[in-house]
Amino acid sequence: MSTQRVFVARLTGCAVFDPAGDRLGKVRDVVVIYRKNHPPRVVGLVVEIPGRRHVFLSIGRVTSIATGQVITTGLINVRRFQQRGGEVRVMAELIGRRVYFTDGSGQAVIEDVAIERSRQGDWDIGQLFLRKPKTSASPFAKGPTTFAQWTDVREDQSPGEEQSAQQLVASYSELKPADLANSLLDLPDARLLQVVGELSDDRLADALEEMPEDDQVQILEALGDERAADILDAMDPDDAADVLAQLPEGQREELLDLMEPEEAEDVRALLKYGPDTAGGLMTTEPIVLSADATVAEALALIRRHELHPALAAAVFVTLPPYETPTGRLLGTVHFQRMLRYPPHERLGAIIDDTVDPVPVMASAAEVARLLASYDLVSLPVVDPAHRLVGAVSVDDVLDYLLPEDWRSHDADEPGVAPAGARP
Repeated sequence: MSTQRVFVARLTGCAVFDPAGDRLGKVRDVVVIYRKNHPPRVVGLVVEIPGRRHVFLSIGRVTSIATGQVITTGLINVRRFQQRGGEVRVMAELIGRRVYFTDGSGQAVIEDVAIERSRQGDWDIGQLFLRKPKTSASPFAKGPTTFAQWTDVREDQSPGEEQSAQQLVASYSELKPADLANSLLDLPDARLLQVVGELSDDRLADALEEMPEDDQVQILEALGDERAADILDAMDPDDAADVLAQLPEGQREELLDLMEPEEAEDVRALLKYGPDTAGGLMTTEPIVLSADATVAEALALIRRHELHPALAAAVFVTLPPYETPTGRLLGTVHFQRMLRYPPHERLGAIIDDTVDPVPVMASAAEVARLLASYDLVSLPVVDPAHRLVGAVSVDDVLDYLLPEDWRSHDADEPGVAPAGARP
């Protein structure tokens, strides 16, 4: 009987199924424990289930690990994963460590780890995929790679000590912001701060926007005022305003003074409105054009990859000036309507004026009702002078209407058991 071998980097993201074929979640990490004179033993998997909750799946409940999927015996525990003493997470802690070859031939960095199933059915760490130091001075060169057994190397770090934060950030590079946020919040506090210190401002801002406000505040306070102000600059103004609203007034003003003046001005404007109003929910950066602008110009603007999909669904036509607060709002031109006209058509000729804008003091419930009634993803927000001051999108309203802990709620999925002690 041949030994089964699976590399952890390829296992991460694979779907987890119960025996009936119902999908339970996806693999996020592998948990191992160190043993004296033997390779580390696999004790379980960290699995992300609906609600973006990370839970522990004992390796004893895994019946099969094949290409692209993991099969379990059935029910899994939905208690949030808490790492225990002596446990090491392969992706979060082991990959990226420096090791030395026991034959004295040098050092290398772990880039991937294979787990292998023995004839007795246990899973242990087997082969390591290693990268040696580069031999060329070129900044684009990489060192040669090699395979080695766990017994062929010794670690440069103590068991359980973290890998470099840079390597962990690299392993997160393909995660969507919401998944990155969830992965960060699963890290111990000290480790979390190391990792956010290595993330770029834009990447960290994207992740913070997906976190509960308490976690946002905790991270920003730990970063120091200068870095926190940079992160707030990179966040959408409405999200930055939501975070700042949680801070004491003195600290809030200090951060606003450190922000870029234009960004701070937008955030200050949003802070004037209650969190349950259209003004408190809106973004101050919708796409605004003149009536003489063409369909081609509008389409070019909404193609920008950094633009939120809800804001790319429509452009707003106003009198000058064309930055919020603008001149009088003339109307909205939806993306689908633009596609029905030639590129040279003026926006002023195809304005949709059938849907009224919402007043800046309209309630969140009223905004939600209008979005649902007219099947819209965004609405213009105007002040008493009918000037456009922003746009509120369906995701902004959902974030407000859903319970604060909605990210940790679990959908009723087959094969998911009530919370209890780890098996």
